[in-house]
Amino acid sequence: MSPDNPDRERPVDEPDQPAPPRTPDAKPAEVDPSAGTAPGEFGPGQPPASAAYQSSLELRFDEPRRPLRALATVLGAVLALAALGVPLGLLWAALAPDTPVLKTAEGAIYAEPQPEQPIAADGWFSLLGLAFGLLVALTLWFVLRRRRGPVGLLAAVLGTLAAAPVAWQVGRRIGLGTFDRLLATAPAGQAFSKPADLRAGGVDWLLGVLPVPHGNLLLPAFGAAVMYTLLAGWSRWPGLRPEPEPGDFSWVSAGTPAPTAAPEPPAPDAAEPPRG
Repeated sequence: MSPDNPDRERPVDEPDQPAPPRTPDAKPAEVDPSAGTAPGEFGPGQPPASAAYQSSLELRFDEPRRPLRALATVLGAVLALAALGVPLGLLWAALAPDTPVLKTAEGAIYAEPQPEQPIAADGWFSLLGLAFGLLVALTLWFVLRRRRGPVGLLAAVLGTLAAAPVAWQVGRRIGLGTFDRLLATAPAGQAFSKPADLRAGGVDWLLGVLPVPHGNLLLPAFGAAVMYTLLAGWSRWPGLRPEPEPGDFSWVSAGTPAPTAAPEPPAPDAAEPPRG
């Protein structure tokens, strides 16, 4: 044996033999599963690194399409957001000022020629509705992480569309009973106040069945759609859902032994090994 020929069974003077030609009927050589694979090679049945990474991503992050589950998610989000319209309406009624009126023989009239309170009520509802839509889009983006995309956008838009009329009706009815009572029983010339209401928005009924909001009742849905679209456009993941880094996966299967490290070079003063 010499340093140029580390194989004990092979003579030094034996030249390298070329590989035999491969015929169509030749069967591939069987590989011992217990022998392992060399670095950069793959054993029998072991997929390449790119295929393993892709399959791992599909198993962890690609869910089968379940229309019923997506529909249940949207309906649940719409009902929850519609219920949030109640505190939104209470907040609007607390911030929007009441309008002073005077009782006359024909009914109630404004106590001032050009009151600013109705405009302020519309402005407060528009600001609160727009902020509500932005917060809803942010919340659904992080809460419904597995449903990011059209399902999340649909839930945000429909939920805010349902919450806006609820907030309007809740806010305008606070103090409305007292106003109606004074309007019916107060003598002419008595001053009182009218609760906040909307003049730049409302609900129309399509064919007498389908409610269609308009005006500033659409601002919550507008804010939610814009914010959700911006979040989707700025997302660094093509699928809009967080994906693992490539280092999180191992390209070597559990049954493949790790390659051995290369031997360290001998020290300068080390004894030279005996030559065969």
